[in-house]
Amino acid sequence: MDAPESHAKRVTMRLLILAFAAGVGLLQIQPTLPGTGWLWGVAPIFLLASYLPKHGYWRQAAWLGLMLLVGFAYAAWRAEMRLADTLDPAWEGREVRLAGRVAGLPEVTPRGQRFVYRVEHVDTVGARLPGRVVLNLYDDPGKPMSDRASRAVLGGACLTLSARLYRPQGSHNPGGFDYQAWLLERGIRAQGRVSAGSVAASADCRESLPGRLDGLRETLRGRIHERLPDSPHAGIISALALGDQNAITGEQWQLFRRTGVTHLMSISGLHVTLLGWLVYTATLWGWRRASRLTLRWPARRVAPWVGLSVSVLYALLAGFGIPAQRTLFMLLAVTVAVSLDRLHSASRVLAAALFLVLVIDPWAMLSVGFWLSFGAVAALLFAGAGRLGQRHRWLAWGRAQWVVTLALLPLLLFMFQEFSLVSPMANAFAIPLISLLAVPLSIGAALIPAAWPATLASGVVEIVMTGLRWLDRLPQPVWHGAAPGLWAMLLAGVGVLVLLLPRGIPARWLGWLLILPVLMPRIDRPGLGEYRLHALDVGQGLALVLRTRNHALAYDSGPGYASGDDAGSRVVAPFLHGQGYSRLDGLVVSHDDTDHSGGALSLIASHAPGWLLSSLADPGDGRLSAHGRAILAAAERPILCVEGQSWTWDDIRFDVLYPPARYHANLGFEDNDRSCVVRVSGRHGSMLLTGDLARLGEMSLLESQRSAVASDVLIVGHHGSGSSSSPDFVAAVKPKLALISVGRANPFGHPDAAVLRGLASAGAEIWRTDRHGAIEVRLENGVPQAISTQAQQRRYWHELAAEPRQPGLSGSVKRPLNPQ
Repeated sequence: MDAPESHAKRVTMRLLILAFAAGVGLLQIQPTLPGTGWLWGVAPIFLLASYLPKHGYWRQAAWLGLMLLVGFAYAAWRAEMRLADTLDPAWEGREVRLAGRVAGLPEVTPRGQRFVYRVEHVDTVGARLPGRVVLNLYDDPGKPMSDRASRAVLGGACLTLSARLYRPQGSHNPGGFDYQAWLLERGIRAQGRVSAGSVAASADCRESLPGRLDGLRETLRGRIHERLPDSPHAGIISALALGDQNAITGEQWQLFRRTGVTHLMSISGLHVTLLGWLVYTATLWGWRRASRLTLRWPARRVAPWVGLSVSVLYALLAGFGIPAQRTLFMLLAVTVAVSLDRLHSASRVLAAALFLVLVIDPWAMLSVGFWLSFGAVAALLFAGAGRLGQRHRWLAWGRAQWVVTLALLPLLLFMFQEFSLVSPMANAFAIPLISLLAVPLSIGAALIPAAWPATLASGVVEIVMTGLRWLDRLPQPVWHGAAPGLWAMLLAGVGVLVLLLPRGIPARWLGWLLILPVLMPRIDRPGLGEYRLHALDVGQGLALVLRTRNHALAYDSGPGYASGDDAGSRVVAPFLHGQGYSRLDGLVVSHDDTDHSGGALSLIASHAPGWLLSSLADPGDGRLSAHGRAILAAAERPILCVEGQSWTWDDIRFDVLYPPARYHANLGFEDNDRSCVVRVSGRHGSMLLTGDLARLGEMSLLESQRSAVASDVLIVGHHGSGSSSSPDFVAAVKPKLALISVGRANPFGHPDAAVLRGLASAGAEIWRTDRHGAIEVRLENGVPQAISTQAQQRRYWHELAAEPRQPGLSGSVKRPLNPQ
């Protein structure tokens, strides 16, 4: 076979794998799982076309089309099997008795524990349940859960328990994290809550290697924390050795994120690969000095398998997570290629690894790590193809950091709307210290019965942390930008390829021009005299963002979560960054309830609002919570919310209608009835924001402001509770659209059925965040238009709640309201 034909075959293999990957990816963006019957009619056409003349382009196109269909059909088949393992809707929310084993290491939360549970037997007759579920076990408020001795559940434990299970649910926000996709990839098909006092040890579980490994990991986790009882780095060392990130503090995560080294704190492909490389190098060096062994088994064939074996053991010790599995598949492809003397083209090995990863895990494409890891390796291969190597290793290392940084810039801006400007420097010194020193020492801290590995590992981590803190103190360590569009991403991809071309090629500088659109994307802002409201999907809480032409206001910031973070950092701040806002002009905290103020501190830290308007009055009698006092202390310009206040932005007027100043000191009014009520109005219509205003507050508001409350859009008070939205108040507001921010399957029964009937009877179109996800509302000539994020971003794995039967509920993506 001549060289050109051989080259053509190599290119075809790569293209065929890319076509297969495209088919898998095409399935993952489908709103519903399609049937595959039509494939039996289409596939034979491509199969016949593949036998066209040997060198024809149509023949190659037919093979590519056939592989795309194969990838699509394979992913659909796997998805159908995964979705079949589901919770019977008839058993949703009902208590069931289970027997099984804890999978992995439980996560300690501020309120208890969260863990994955492998169901081996269902003791409740007739219950149909999935095989893997994630459960929350809430502890008694007076019982601390901070130390290991107080944990009720340990990794690998065989337990019987009672739980109430629900189908997977997650928030739906523009550009937000897809929790349901994360669960799907891990085979978790239900979530729930363990009934108090129902957990009991059992000896009836089947013995399995994963169960034994989880028990071992639990023991090793305890050993690390016992040897470093006072070290602030014990959580980091546990993460590096065992994949247990639970003890890493929020402040440490923020430092890692701002310096671009978050990937180093997980069992990533980098750690697995470098550890395998260290063992490979040591084996190669030692084996070549044993002449008898070398004669029987060449070192270059043995060393890769030894390195791969150690990488597998490390991945098992660290929980064998999805990122580690992907890396092992890539290393397996490299090892096989080396053993068969087929490592002539690194790109072929990368393509084979891609194929193997997608065959094993077709949902890998839903992971950020998939795109970053394959993107980084592909960029390094492209930048090094046909080039002379650097004379100095440090120059080669620095160039590799530059290539990866440039290649991943568009992806990071698209996925996170931020980029660490100090990331190249941080990774340049942190990667060798963490991967080559801290990781082996952390493993030693877990396995070796001596204190010195843990002490040395803590010292190495402290050196890294000192350097990261220094970089974080530099001016502007992080750059934020709005989420770029598809065309901007395509242009940026071409620009990166141009910049990575060899130096001799002229006009490489044009690559920077192609990257500019991703750095400065077009931002969709309201026109003068127009405004938009975004009700974000934060669960059982409230977080609104109002945007005018040149200003942004947040009204409430959502709740704090059981995991320890809050809606401000998890939902609101990413949304604002995605819309191109690095600062807030103002923040309103309606009252002192954590489902409305839980994210305020995070928003103040991330977006530095110019002022804080709130009902957080502190008369000194202990009524204001510690969290409320912290918000007032952190705010740059706190202002007490009092009726009569007003301001105008871009021809949009904001009027505070409630409460009167005297109510802040009135013990007869609870926090809900002191909610800061704001009416927003412009030439196209008006909106009324009511916080948690209850009926007593509604009566007081109507007594003084009845003529002022009429609005086109009503943010329904107190999540649709029966204690709010009285018929008299709804009649006075006369809303055309009623928006309810409420959590899915919340324990309070919100929204109340009587409230829904009252709103529908008043002619209001009802939109709910638990059924529509985040909702954007626009006004055109007094007619509200609502846009559902859940409908726009729907994927086949999303578990959508059934539409309610109350009249007046819209399920459309975008629908102008009928003013009649």
